[in-house]
Amino acid sequence: MLSNLEPELSAIAAHLRRAQRVLFITGAGISADSGLPTYRGINGLYDGQATEEGLDIEDMLSGEMLRQRPDLTWKYLAQIEAACHGAAPNDAHRALSMIEASGTYSLVLTQNIDGLHHAAGSQNLIEIHGNLRRLRCLQCGGRETVDTLIGRPLPPVCHHCGALMRPEVVLFGERLDERNLERLYSEIAEGFDLVFSIGTTSTFPYIVEPVAWAIRAGVPTVEINPQETQISPYVRYRLPLRAAEAMRALLARSALGFDEVG
Repeated sequence: MLSNLEPELSAIAAHLRRAQRVLFITGAGISADSGLPTYRGINGLYDGQATEEGLDIEDMLSGEMLRQRPDLTWKYLAQIEAACHGAAPNDAHRALSMIEASGTYSLVLTQNIDGLHHAAGSQNLIEIHGNLRRLRCLQCGGRETVDTLIGRPLPPVCHHCGALMRPEVVLFGERLDERNLERLYSEIAEGFDLVFSIGTTSTFPYIVEPVAWAIRAGVPTVEINPQETQISPYVRYRLPLRAAEAMRALLARSALGFDEVG
């Protein structure tokens, strides 16, 4: 497969060597090589299946359900966290961190709540949907970062005041953090020389918009995804590969890191 994509890989690597500002947009697919499933919500568990209660997972993981039945929302959040527990960053996460460390200005905009970009060393990071391991008290506002929810009574309560805690993630039906959106649009206003979409189905407007901006501005765009998406016909380069394989190949050709394997 890589030999068939050599022209695209070489061209993208050349852009990557020259770029001064790069945007990486990532979805659940970038964590697939870390053993995390991908589904139509948050880091993948329930594709096409109803929950035990007979409701869609989107209903269980909604802000409304958290208000009415926090025990049910936390039940499924804990299942997702357990699936993420012990997962380590893969070569795709490490590649993005290495590009940042090389001195190229790179920004990672991720939909994922698994924290693997941060674990890999990425510092310039917008976790647009939050991070499942960061908790906030609904009463006193106290915050806590946890390694795992395994073995912890659910719903979790604040160590300071005993009130219910919620995850610092955007649940279904909730608004995005305005500070994250403002930062994203400020970065886009500064401009990028290269924009990647990696492992995302590109369904949310704020995920599609930066790619659309780049296409309109004539900025090279790259999609890395084994499956076609709505942006596939419009990007300049498309690599139908898993994220880790694609990023290993690109860094090997760009002299930014990785001796290519396989």
